[in-house]
Amino acid sequence: MQISSGKNLVLYGKQAVIKTRGKVCSSPRELLSSDIFEVIVRDFLTHLHHHDTVLWHDLFGSQPFERAAVRIIGLMRALAATSLDDLARILPFAKRLLKHRAQLDDFVQQLYNYWRNKERYLICLSEEGPWSFDNRPYRTFNSTVEQLTHVVRATYRDVAENVTNDHPRVYRQVQAGCQAGAIAVTKSLPLPDGPYAVLHEIPLCRQVWLDPPIIIDPPINKRTGEFARVAVNPLEGMELNPEEWLCYPAQVGEVLIFIYFHHSFINLGLSLSNLFELAEDSSLERAPDAIYLFGAPAGHMNRFGSLPTVFYEDSANNLLVGAVPGEDRFGYFGYLKKMALTLHNVAMMKRGRIPFHGAMCRILLKNGDYANILLIGDTATGKSETLEALRGLGGDRVQSIKVVADDMGSIEVDGDSGALRGYGTEIGAFVRLDDLQAGYAFGQIDRAILMSPQKTNARVVLPITSLAEVCHGYPIHFLMYANNYEAVDRNHPVLSEFNSMQEALEVFSAGAAMTKGTTTSTGMVGNYFANIFGPVQYRSLHEPLAERIFRAAFEGGVWVGQMRTRLAVPGYEAKGPEAAAAELLRLIQRRARARREGKKA
Repeated sequence: MQISSGKNLVLYGKQAVIKTRGKVCSSPRELLSSDIFEVIVRDFLTHLHHHDTVLWHDLFGSQPFERAAVRIIGLMRALAATSLDDLARILPFAKRLLKHRAQLDDFVQQLYNYWRNKERYLICLSEEGPWSFDNRPYRTFNSTVEQLTHVVRATYRDVAENVTNDHPRVYRQVQAGCQAGAIAVTKSLPLPDGPYAVLHEIPLCRQVWLDPPIIIDPPINKRTGEFARVAVNPLEGMELNPEEWLCYPAQVGEVLIFIYFHHSFINLGLSLSNLFELAEDSSLERAPDAIYLFGAPAGHMNRFGSLPTVFYEDSANNLLVGAVPGEDRFGYFGYLKKMALTLHNVAMMKRGRIPFHGAMCRILLKNGDYANILLIGDTATGKSETLEALRGLGGDRVQSIKVVADDMGSIEVDGDSGALRGYGTEIGAFVRLDDLQAGYAFGQIDRAILMSPQKTNARVVLPITSLAEVCHGYPIHFLMYANNYEAVDRNHPVLSEFNSMQEALEVFSAGAAMTKGTTTSTGMVGNYFANIFGPVQYRSLHEPLAERIFRAAFEGGVWVGQMRTRLAVPGYEAKGPEAAAAELLRLIQRRARARREGKKA
């Protein structure tokens, strides 16, 4: 919800969004004269006054709010260049505050921390042309976000020293400017007419700047339900203010999706840059495969019921359209990510591929053995955890593990060889902090976006692979179902191979899993192919594709079975994936040895 705004700054709760069409403040004087400074001070004063703090009474007594605001803003501007003692000779308000020097210093410290505790974002708006910001992004970011950091710190230090007549002995170069920024261009895009006209003036992200580690705390940290296919285009009759929106053109594997997000969700919107590749200019010359509005007007979306997370198939324009309302209950990265993947999955089925919910990687051992593994399963069934455990357990045997898909992808049957080929969607990973190996997130923190680290289901978004790996199309050697709920015994080994296509289809289509608190579902669940993101809504299209894929797997000698990760079995949250990884490593070596010897493993 918008709290207050100025010409260049808008506050949405904990988020501060600065917009500029040129350079930002280049000196303390410019910063203190800006509307950005005034909006933040007034917002902070509102906080002090609303909570009836001791600091308010010490500094302002019974003064009316507006009078206090005008006086303190004027004093702060003067303190950038003049000491409090000198100002006291000419300003009665400054003279009164000489008796409250410690409280004024406390005010400066709290104001500085109040600003830094905001999630701070900068949007550099530009137009198409030779002098567009996106033609010189490094210089643009250097003259905006980098410069703002130095100016804010310098202003704080000047004011603080002029209040105390002292200077610190330790200087901490904390993040004081913006955590992330984007160069956004108003660009002519190949969009259809009709309801899509409302999107034409929305700026398009062409470069993103991050200053990790970035810590954000969205309104919620779990996702509810699935995305419903509807018969009405959500864009019909929708009204948008283009000044409050950005478009992130995401390359989701081979699918181009224009993801539009409202500024109130800018923390989640810019986090996409750690998950999906930002589309190149050449990709924008064609129409997108899908459009997604994250933060659509809630009143407009009410017509879709109590859970208006919907998508529509515009057959006339060969376009998929998704929309989620701009309400706090949808303020979770999972809604942003999973809708994009749902649209990807539908597009893939229409191209004759089967989408999968799983993790795929290429493993190369130091002795030359290799394997491409696809592990399919529902959320929190141990897919990524097992692959990370394999990375840790491999030791001197594993040369490299390259990720093709971390959460979602697609499978096709090669038209020439009949082999299965797997593709991914994401260049990053959106994973639970609790399920990573100890120390892993810390070791990657210089690239990380951390989400609600103090809460259950804390998450991190990390870049982990390249678009070239994601879109290459590697042959699949092992196709496994991730079983997170069964204990391991003599009759239920860690790895077990299916004897027939029918047996495999029965397990994969049932999609059984034990939930782990990543969604609002609890207990045992069963989702068709562990994938409520497209296959459920297009089951009649998905079923023949699945039979074709599994028939090709068995005919082509792919090892098809299940892996018991035991991620949901108490006491095996770490040991389960480690044991699965160790057994998988042994299986890879046995199959490689048998292949060399011309035998069946």
